[in-house]
Amino acid sequence: MSEETPKIDIVLPEETLMARVEELADRLAPRLTGEWTAINILIGATPFTSDLLKALARRGIHPVLDALWLESYRDERESSGRVLVRADIVRPVKDRGVLIIDDVFDTGRTLAFARSHMLAKGAREVITVALARKPWAPEGEEDVDFHAFDAPPRFLVGYGMDDAGKYRGLPYIGALD
Repeated sequence: MSEETPKIDIVLPEETLMARVEELADRLAPRLTGEWTAINILIGATPFTSDLLKALARRGIHPVLDALWLESYRDERESSGRVLVRADIVRPVKDRGVLIIDDVFDTGRTLAFARSHMLAKGAREVITVALARKPWAPEGEEDVDFHAFDAPPRFLVGYGMDDAGKYRGLPYIGALD
């Protein structure tokens, strides 16, 4: 017996989402000269990372791909306030540019942790990218460097984002209340 799917409001339809990823690649491309490593923040940013790397490849940019599995939410809708490394990157980033790719820029803790972690490993430069930026997210020096769209103040699902592990496979970004 399957449980009933809750009402999910479409915030960003698939076609608009893909257009935002292409626009983001246009803005990022001029910054990505030299040797770069793209770091996918697992698990939520995986679809976004895949589409962003394809968009960058269409512009002749081919960073090395690695992944960092960080956890701060578990299966909750609010951050625990702690960032835990579940699995670290495997390729060295010393003297390379690092592009950290995450799904949602919310409290800023995950990207701040990932940035410090990559700089400690010897990255020459770190650029942070998020698919969505929440309205209350940190600004100034703690802000994300690039983002694809300004998210509404709602709980997002789809395109890698989940609610207790569900709805990651939706091809659009939706909101649950």
